[in-house]
Amino acid sequence: MSGQSLLVPGELSPTRSVPGNIRRPEYVGKPAPTPYSGPEVQNPETIEAMRVAGRIAARAMAEAAKIIAPGVTTDELDRVAHEYMCDHGAYPSTLGYRGFPKSLCTSVNEVICHGIPDSTVLRDGDIINLDVTAYIGGVHGDNNATYLVGDVDDESRLLVERTREALDRAIRAVRAGRQINVIGRVIESYAKRFGYGVVRDFTGHGINSSFHSGLIVPHYDSPHATTVMRPGMTFTIEPMLTLGTYEYDMWDDGWTVVTKDRKRTAQFEHTLVVTDTGAEILTLP
Repeated sequence: MSGQSLLVPGELSPTRSVPGNIRRPEYVGKPAPTPYSGPEVQNPETIEAMRVAGRIAARAMAEAAKIIAPGVTTDELDRVAHEYMCDHGAYPSTLGYRGFPKSLCTSVNEVICHGIPDSTVLRDGDIINLDVTAYIGGVHGDNNATYLVGDVDDESRLLVERTREALDRAIRAVRAGRQINVIGRVIESYAKRFGYGVVRDFTGHGINSSFHSGLIVPHYDSPHATTVMRPGMTFTIEPMLTLGTYEYDMWDDGWTVVTKDRKRTAQFEHTLVVTDTGAEILTLP
């Protein structure tokens, strides 16, 4: 694995503004969102709105990814994604969610998830996950991907490639009538081939008008994930695989989650809707 020094917190830039004409999620300015009490199966109008939100989120992530390179700060990635979403009439869902201060998550190397963009400078050989969610039309679209920064060692590169494959395999396993735990079973069985850890405490989730509806989508074979998938259900799959343990520590910021052994980790995510024949990805650019 790369001999990079471990990540340390950087300095935060001022909160970015969102034009006043862009609709805010109900949780902005509140300590927590109102618990979701609606259905997990969405109507065609909601699903179409989620296609729009998902497309904007995917394109915002792609725009930020274009500038990933050694010497670029994670805050600059936040600026690009923030401006893209605002320019297209969407609110960056993470901004103000339970107090999160930025418009996407930037998780570098040993950071499992929820890294906060700041003055951290990307280095040659890093890997970085961008997690972007857009809110427009009253719904959210959520996606993430892990990218290579410059010349990355083979162990890290393979981890990234295999985590993407784990997501692809999990999506292909989605079928109406199957239990949610088939998703984690597919991911975990694939990850075990390579000795990777599979993060358990951070999961996929139901998503619609709510950022997190309460539906849990584990990435390991959980005996408790017995919810049966039905056409019209919308949720994310977002496996997090590690080179070592799946156990974690959290920074004092209350957000940044790092592997306990500080080994590297990768993640990929799409928002999906269950169809009669499988799944449709809603976060395609």
